[in-house]
Amino acid sequence: MRRRLINSTLAVVLVVVTLFCVPLALVEKRSIENNARDQVTSEALHLLGVVENRLIAGEPIDSEALSGLTSQNAQRYAVVQLPGQPELTLGARPTGSNPTTAVETGAHGEKVTVQESREPLNRDIRNMLLLLVLVALLTILAAAMLAVWQARRLARPLTDLAETAERLGSGDPRPRQRRYGVVELDRVAEVLDASADRIGRMLTAERRLAADASHQLRTPLTALSMRLEEIVETDDLVTVKEEAAIALGQVERLTDVVQRLLTNSRDQRNASAVAFELDEVIKQQAEEWRPALRRAGRTLHLEGPPGLRALGTSGAVAQVLAALIENSLMHGDGAVTIRTRVRDTSVVLEVQDDGAGVPSELGARVFERAVSGHNSTGIGLAVARDLAEADGGRLELLSQRPPVFALFLGRQAEER
Repeated sequence: MRRRLINSTLAVVLVVVTLFCVPLALVEKRSIENNARDQVTSEALHLLGVVENRLIAGEPIDSEALSGLTSQNAQRYAVVQLPGQPELTLGARPTGSNPTTAVETGAHGEKVTVQESREPLNRDIRNMLLLLVLVALLTILAAAMLAVWQARRLARPLTDLAETAERLGSGDPRPRQRRYGVVELDRVAEVLDASADRIGRMLTAERRLAADASHQLRTPLTALSMRLEEIVETDDLVTVKEEAAIALGQVERLTDVVQRLLTNSRDQRNASAVAFELDEVIKQQAEEWRPALRRAGRTLHLEGPPGLRALGTSGAVAQVLAALIENSLMHGDGAVTIRTRVRDTSVVLEVQDDGAGVPSELGARVFERAVSGHNSTGIGLAVARDLAEADGGRLELLSQRPPVFALFLGRQAEER
């Protein structure tokens, strides 16, 4: 591209220089020739006038009397022809061919011929042509420098844009925010930056979904594996049926977890909240987590009034509750208490344990991704808050010591 820009610019300049210089050279050449001819003619007329004046005055006309008339230009040669008198010559005959000649005839039959060598005329023409050639070369040189500068100015942005596109293709979506002062190129740069921003958000969302899915599916898969191990190790058909039924329920919850993660990744706000029995969600999670707590030598207590109905989706609330119980299991100590209460128009679901609590340097930052006080992934509480907000609720840390996490959900209005 750079070479094409330079070649096209030089071609245009060469055409312009040719169309300008050739006619100008012809016009100037003719002007120089006409000027030389006019000067010779003017001298012939002047000499003729002197000869006529001497004839009228009766003064002698000879070479000595007329010699001073051509002394200003020794290269001019004059011949004076008078009727009945010998021919008079002034100056030296010019050398070379085709001299500039002017012939004038007077009223008394006198004739004056003036010639000038063509060498001064040719010299002036050569000087004029050299000047035009010099101007043309300087013009072409300036055009070449301008073409190189312009080609670099246009090629550099295109190179940068190509590198940006290549970076986008290689998975680096960072926008470069470069502008070049050319409207068309700046428009392309803006589109690439906008595409980079969208790709970056998409990649972030995909990575976040993968991390959330890995974290959220770990516990249900572990529980399902335990149920399948119980089935493999027992020979009691009744126990096999019970464990299989529980395993099927866990598979359904696992499917709900996956669907919820996908829905939450596409739409952060879920408008499908309905009233559901909060006790059923708590009972289901308690049954699922009691074996893990029992193996850790810990207990699980349930407190609160029965029969509460909250607004939301049971699957999302179950995932939030599971994340809170798992957080207590991993980072807490002692008994885990799940407590429900009513506050104004909200139903509050609290999870508390007897551990040391949340470090003071973390505080509310425990809900940020990759923030953890015990070398964990730092994803569980962040996912739980996202799920709660997508379900129309909110998740808060009510107390750091003892640690109390509270899920606020909408409360179904009582029917009158």
